[in-house]
Amino acid sequence: MRIKSFVFNPFYENTYVISSNSGNAFIFDPGCYEDFEVAEISEFIESEGLTVKSIVNTHCHIDHVLGNEVLKRKFNCPLMIPQNELEIFSAVVAYAPQWGISGYQHAEVDEFLNDGKDLTLDEITLTMIEVSGHSPGHLIFYEKSEKILIGGDVLFRESIGRTDLPGGNHNDLLRNIQEKVYTLPEDVTVYPGHGPETTIGYEKINNPFVKG
Repeated sequence: MRIKSFVFNPFYENTYVISSNSGNAFIFDPGCYEDFEVAEISEFIESEGLTVKSIVNTHCHIDHVLGNEVLKRKFNCPLMIPQNELEIFSAVVAYAPQWGISGYQHAEVDEFLNDGKDLTLDEITLTMIEVSGHSPGHLIFYEKSEKILIGGDVLFRESIGRTDLPGGNHNDLLRNIQEKVYTLPEDVTVYPGHGPETTIGYEKINNPFVKG
């Protein structure tokens, strides 16, 4: 399993390309907005000879979905979003201009993802865990054998996702981190939606918002 990260758009959002030993790939949270950003991730995928099997959103705030449509068309692949994020996703069209985003292209959803199910890519098995609080249906994706977590905007290095956006709930986020994230092994590496990587063990000791 290989992970390549990119930082895109004015929100400095992390986009991840996860690829298998066979060269198949998922794109998680494509935040590419400018043409040069789309070119950067496309050139990587093409230079590595990867076949994109799906675009996957951990949640559907604007900074994580900006590249959904353009990459879906470019790589002729389906879009998967969490079932309970559809309302959040649908609202992006209306509020994008308020955030200074012009020309946003909305993508059609092909498949809904749900808590407790597995998403597979050849030898990679990602267990989906719903962690609401930052957004209503936010999913994190845990690869047990590799001890890797695609965490979206739940847990950051010494921080947590904001809860002041529509659908946010601060108490739910704190409780879910304790009950669903901090119960994972301490040596699991967290790949967050913003900022640098971290580990479960580091955050349990050093995160000022949620102590383990």
